[in-house]
Amino acid sequence: MSASYQVIARKWRPQLFEDVIGQDHLVRTLKNAIERDRIAHAYLFVGPRGTGKTSLARIFAKALNCEQGVTTTPCNSCTSCRSITSGSSMDVMEIDGASNNSVDQIRDLRDDVRYAPTQGKYKIYIIDEVHMLSTQAFNALLKTLEEPPSHVKFIFATTEAQKVIPTIVSRCQRFELKPISEDLIADRLEHIAKEEKIEVERDALEAIARLAFGGMRDSQSILDQMISFCGNRITAGDVQEVYGILSAEHIRDLARCIVQGDYGELLERVDAVVSEGRDLHRALVDLQAFFRETLVEGIRNNGKSERLGGSVSSEQVTRILEVLRDGQAKVMHGLSEKINFEIVLLNAVEAGRARAIDAVIRELGELAASMPEDESSEKKKSPPTLTTAE
Repeated sequence: MSASYQVIARKWRPQLFEDVIGQDHLVRTLKNAIERDRIAHAYLFVGPRGTGKTSLARIFAKALNCEQGVTTTPCNSCTSCRSITSGSSMDVMEIDGASNNSVDQIRDLRDDVRYAPTQGKYKIYIIDEVHMLSTQAFNALLKTLEEPPSHVKFIFATTEAQKVIPTIVSRCQRFELKPISEDLIADRLEHIAKEEKIEVERDALEAIARLAFGGMRDSQSILDQMISFCGNRITAGDVQEVYGILSAEHIRDLARCIVQGDYGELLERVDAVVSEGRDLHRALVDLQAFFRETLVEGIRNNGKSERLGGSVSSEQVTRILEVLRDGQAKVMHGLSEKINFEIVLLNAVEAGRARAIDAVIRELGELAASMPEDESSEKKKSPPTLTTAE
């Protein structure tokens, strides 16, 4: 095996602001800060895993320390840029908050910030998973973070912002990185596949994008694994087989059975799903996504959707979604995954067939309003008849 092999997630890691996918708001803000010379002393990047927090931190560091000067387009060829890319820069320190979380280590950092940078203009500290720092370590960092030397910049990254103490957050400019849309992930993977000379079906790319839950890095790792499994040609069936997910057609069929109340076919399809070794929890997540799209379509079309071959009301879809959401934990943590999965789907059928009392009252009101005027007026005029026993 070649020693120079790099996994796709590392090989295709963004190296310029233009390479960052799905975080346009943050890229624009950082570029404007550079162009207008309004660079803050501390930044906090918050977002799910694999959405580009540390990649953006590295690009920002290169932009500040590029030998061509502070720029929004670092050259990626000078000594400073190349050392930051490789992680060997003396001026850009990447610190893992999980393994460097003691107060003594933060005190060492506090002492180190007094020294000037050796190559670039700034000394930059990138602390990943900063929420893992202990309370004592946070407190030791407070004064330095509030009034750092002019040559020092801090960039913090975390997936759990609620665990970062407020006194740290208040000293930073906070940016939220959002999950990347499935379309953007699929488009990026398609570009990577073409460059790597891998033939991948669009349905397969979309399936990989769904599996990634908004994380670009996760999607690239999945693509890497699929290349190892399939070679130079990847189909949607391959992704379904490796990761145990259902095809869009199977999800649609399950949804149709739920809406139509076809208990027999629903149970048969569940048996088929289990016999094929599919991931039932993932199937439930995909069902929720399908019904959510159905709900959105219904809202846009006066409360009705035709995605399942017949008219389905938004009210019906909402009740089904609530049951599927509430049953997710039971399927994941229950003793019998199959039985819990069947119960959740059967409960969804019942929820879809039930009718809310306010809807019944509304329909009765509409029916009364549509009655002929003479009949309704006679009913109002005719007094009740009293009968007495003789």
